[in-house]
Amino acid sequence: MANLNFANKELNLKIVYYGTGLCGKTTNLRAIYAAVSPERRGKMMSLATELDQTLFFDFLPIDLGTAKGWKLRYHLYTVPGQVYYNASRKLVLKNVDGIVFVVDSQQERLDENIESFHNLEDNLSDYKLSIKEIPIVIQYNKRDLPNIMPISDLQLHINKGGYPYFESVAIRGIGVFDTLKSICKKTILKQLDQLPDV
Repeated sequence: MANLNFANKELNLKIVYYGTGLCGKTTNLRAIYAAVSPERRGKMMSLATELDQTLFFDFLPIDLGTAKGWKLRYHLYTVPGQVYYNASRKLVLKNVDGIVFVVDSQQERLDENIESFHNLEDNLSDYKLSIKEIPIVIQYNKRDLPNIMPISDLQLHINKGGYPYFESVAIRGIGVFDTLKSICKKTILKQLDQLPDV
């Protein structure tokens, strides 16, 4: 749920990067953090294991201008990739405004990607939300690896809802900002009708 701060005339929106372990969620946030100027970003916090898998969340508020006189501030989170940490995944989804579902494009990760997408649907339903109600963008990551699936096959298995999608190599920053711009636009468009003028 978007959060309006009337004192600061600020609209806070929460974007969650969701997907399997080691699919590139944290790598996306690190690429964004590195590219955004310090005055337009907050502090990035991360809790990770020695394998660099996020255990709880990354948080990165980014100031992206105004809409109807309201300052926009996006808060970017990632969920832990392992289903073992499902309680944390669910907690991070609370009050979500938009989701980037990050897919590991490698053939051997297909079943994990599908399981993660179903897990996302289940966790949203626990908040009485349908996946059809939340702005979603899909990112097909790791497109530089030799054992990747064709986009057409990934679309068939994962993107049955026909969501916007982007190919990426997050570790090199490719496709990261296209994905971010798309989900930011989708979330703000959903909020514009309910946004009072200031």
